[in-house]
Amino acid sequence: MTVIALGMPSGLSAQKAVLRDAAMPTSGPMVDTFGRAVRDLRVSVTDRCNLRCTYCMPAEGLDWLARDKVLTAAEIVRAVSIGVRHLGVEAVRFTGGEPLLRKDLPEIIEAVAALDPRPEIALTTNGLGLRHQAARLAEAGLNRVNVSLDTVDAARFAAITRRDRLPDVLAGLDAAAAAGLLPVKVNAVLDTEHGLDDAAALLRMCLDRGYELRIIEQMPLDAEHHWSRTTMITADQILERLQREFDLQPDSAPRGAAPAQRWTVAGYLGADGGPARVGVIASVTRPFCGDCDRTRLTADGQLRNCLFATNETNLADLLKSTSSSDEEIALRWRESTWGKLPGHGVNEPGFLQPSRPMSAIGG
Repeated sequence: MTVIALGMPSGLSAQKAVLRDAAMPTSGPMVDTFGRAVRDLRVSVTDRCNLRCTYCMPAEGLDWLARDKVLTAAEIVRAVSIGVRHLGVEAVRFTGGEPLLRKDLPEIIEAVAALDPRPEIALTTNGLGLRHQAARLAEAGLNRVNVSLDTVDAARFAAITRRDRLPDVLAGLDAAAAAGLLPVKVNAVLDTEHGLDDAAALLRMCLDRGYELRIIEQMPLDAEHHWSRTTMITADQILERLQREFDLQPDSAPRGAAPAQRWTVAGYLGADGGPARVGVIASVTRPFCGDCDRTRLTADGQLRNCLFATNETNLADLLKSTSSSDEEIALRWRESTWGKLPGHGVNEPGFLQPSRPMSAIGG
């Protein structure tokens, strides 16, 4: 089995680290003190979700944000516009919760697609409503979609999500492909009991339908703090299992800041006519923090410079204020990014899980 090391926080070069003694730039790309430029903005449009995945939240759900605490469409578009026009953001991904629960999502996407320069626009969804919305979202300007799907076994899907909705997700994937939201990607977090078997079945389904599979190591971001390093399925285990049935070769294409290390699958073609690929996101066992280019905005307008950050920067008050200029908001954003730590710290002895779960942060 071929194992390729991913960028570790310790891999940050001395040339980058020297910026810690420099003044924060007030123009140009948004950077941190390690020289990492932020190009990718993740925007959570809601914390609500219509699934109850066991590794994410309790069966009864969570205490959702009050409606008046969630950013309006105009506030979201303003924030994205500032990121694109002032801070060098090139890609925007809308997340949740489940973003398709947001009724004005097409209008938000349409407004972002009209920006100059126009960012790439993506969506991460559980796929339940995608069958009915894929064409409208594509028309609005959505470029591509990632659909969360952990198994193609109907009984296990119902057990994991606490909802018997697998046919809806599969139909949503088909609708996304038909709408031209390519490449359609499938995000999987594997169940600790049956996940390795699910991995092979998921890859086979994706290869047959022309989707790209991404398998993600389960991270300590669950609402009930039940995550355990001893039970999580690692990238090495995933690759070993897949290589029993598929001929995987390291992808020669540069990975850049992408979170997934990719492999080509011999004997299969992707939707673009090139070699089919599968990716593994080893967030825990092989962190890629040294190449991170992301910034996050939560549904209630809080900036997070890392998925695992233990503090946030309040952008909501500025976005809601009629007296706050775009330049003032951009400066606050730069300050948040400038203070980004070298790595997420999950493998450090003093690591503390963020108080917000993934569903409240945004993927």
